[in-house]
Amino acid sequence: MSEVQFYRTRAAQCRAEAEAATLDNVRERCLRAEAAWVAMAERGERTDQMRADRDAAKAAMTG
Repeated sequence: MSEVQFYRTRAAQCRAEAEAATLDNVRERCLRAEAAWVAMAERGERTDQMRADRDAAKAAMTG
């Protein structure tokens, strides 16, 4: 499992926990955690894309 997949899985788990929560503060905590996992996934996706772009540029220059 890639890092991004892991982050997305954790975000989904937090969302499910938020939906199952009966206490407002627990629901809010789970939603904040979900937002953090989503942000990490998005950051990881941007990093992966930048790395792929860099590698493609290097390959184009050398070959």
